[in-house]
Amino acid sequence: SYDSSRPVEQEKLDAILAAGQYAPTGMNRMPTKFVVVRNREVLQQLSKQNAAIMGKEDVDPFYGAPVAIAVLVDASVHTWVEDGSLAIGAMLDAAYAVGLGSCWIHRAKEEFESSWGRELLASLGIEDEYEGIGHCALGYVDGDYPDVIPRKENRVFYLK
Repeated sequence: SYDSSRPVEQEKLDAILAAGQYAPTGMNRMPTKFVVVRNREVLQQLSKQNAAIMGKEDVDPFYGAPVAIAVLVDASVHTWVEDGSLAIGAMLDAAYAVGLGSCWIHRAKEEFESSWGRELLASLGIEDEYEGIGHCALGYVDGDYPDVIPRKENRVFYLK
């Protein structure tokens, strides 16, 4: 979980967003958009929507994170899932590099397909062809970083 009382500095957020924007995209189309949510009320609404999709209304899928970045991609681009996934992965790595905890939160596609989600995107001027890939929850870890679990064996193969 996150220390929700400790805000994320703008310069760290900017570094994370830069990583997402510089992530590779198919044919360098850059079809990604990033919606930064810092407003506590909107984060709670987002969490409620996400939990309902998950079928667990009594949990906070965002773990109390003070920031969530929704990654949206133009679904008319054939590499839209890959492009959005690379952006989230880059942001997760950048968050660690600047000393923040992060987590990929799924179900953004369903959130932004809902009437609530479409209204939110329309209020930002984001067109209907954009689909949610996921969220990057960000914040300072509440306590110690979790221990790294051992990697599974037999996952790398060389063709000679």
